[in-house]
Amino acid sequence: MTAGRGVLAIALAVLWTAAPATAEAEPARCRPAKGSLKVAEGWPQQRLGLPAVWPLTRGDGVTVAVVDSGVDPTHPQIRLTKSVDLTGTGYSDCVGHGTAVAGIIAGRQIAGVPYYGVAPGVRLISLKQTNSEDGDVQLLAEGIKRAADLGADVINVSVQAQDNPILRQAVNYALAKDIVIVAAAGNVTSEDGTLLPYYPASYEGVLAVGAAASDGRRVDSSSAGTPVAVLGPGKDITSTWTGSSYVSGLEGTSFAAPYVAGVAALVRARFPDLDEQQVRQRIIATADGTLGAGTGSGMVNPLLAVTAILPFEPADQPVIAPPPPAPLPPGAVAKVPPVDHEAVGAAITVGVLALSGAGLVLAGRVVLPLGRRRGWRPGRPTVSSQRGDGDF
Repeated sequence: MTAGRGVLAIALAVLWTAAPATAEAEPARCRPAKGSLKVAEGWPQQRLGLPAVWPLTRGDGVTVAVVDSGVDPTHPQIRLTKSVDLTGTGYSDCVGHGTAVAGIIAGRQIAGVPYYGVAPGVRLISLKQTNSEDGDVQLLAEGIKRAADLGADVINVSVQAQDNPILRQAVNYALAKDIVIVAAAGNVTSEDGTLLPYYPASYEGVLAVGAAASDGRRVDSSSAGTPVAVLGPGKDITSTWTGSSYVSGLEGTSFAAPYVAGVAALVRARFPDLDEQQVRQRIIATADGTLGAGTGSGMVNPLLAVTAILPFEPADQPVIAPPPPAPLPPGAVAKVPPVDHEAVGAAITVGVLALSGAGLVLAGRVVLPLGRRRGWRPGRPTVSSQRGDGDF
């Protein structure tokens, strides 16, 4: 279920294209692995802090296309706007991969369920380009072009392939329509240490995503041969699954890519005037920082992606907060009156006179009785003496 098995090598894809039509028409088995009805909050939700972003944007108004193995429309946390089957095998997700990718991008909140996606407000389109863990590069290219024609703002491609003119043409077609293409960087499966670039992630203009663990470092299986732009969570991942269930323990760049695709949707909703290149620049510039080869600019940071002030963007872009509330009506708050210095002086004078009068009254109550008792005679000084030896 990793991106490494998403698309076979080009030579095999060409052989598949040339295979007799009767072989392709054979009934396909549709038995995805069983998921679980239990789900817990995953570390990516804690790391990315998505609820702090949603007061600014939830991706509303943005269309995200998932070019994958299909998406199970019966899952309660997934709402599809449109489904397209390019395989001729029906709309069902017979692998589970596409349903997991869709849940990471746009899983909606449900009371009592701790799982949710990055941008629950987006419009989601599913384009089924394979009915198994492998696929045909021509159908992959067709899926990208169809997504562009259906008005996608962001396209998620969680598969890896080798360079092919048909695939390159489809990518350029979508980029010309101002679409952000997010693709998995690919997983290393060989043991000889050879680092190969994977496509479409390695094409110019595509936002290539590597996989990171919970400590922010690149997962060993995440390819460093592809020019990675940023990292997304790609180990011990929990997501939606077929049969209205969930799956945990997912690993690979194919599950890191949809986290970044979701952030791209948040940015496009928040800054609708930015073109696809500026959206990519904003996501790269606001990542948490590189941690070596194959990490690009580091882990994607949704909150910074929708709030940072960047010097290379138009100055009129709203970045910090939504528009402020309407001001209070005139007269709602009274002004402080100016200080009346004459009134203050008069009050001080009255206070001094009052204190003086009180002093005279007190003196009268003490001095007058003493004078009466003495008959108004002046008092005599009192001399105190002490006698010692030899004194008279």
